[in-house]
Amino acid sequence: MQDEERLIDIEIKISRQEDLLDTLNQLVYQQQKKIDQLEALCSQLGRQILDMQARQEGGGQAPIHERPPHY
Repeated sequence: MQDEERLIDIEIKISRQEDLLDTLNQLVYQQQKKIDQLEALCSQLGRQILDMQARQEGGGQAPIHERPPHY
């Protein structure tokens, strides 16, 4: 009887570990999706900054820190 109880305990532990592994895999997957989104956002923001700098250097717009004429 003792061997059977040990076997049942081992099966329960394995089952719990499989559930934990599935949960951790889902978490890692969700985190990777978020990282990919944040990397895309950073790239987009970097391009926007470069575009704004290029427009300012080209004389297309007034510098950001200057007050508009109505002040």
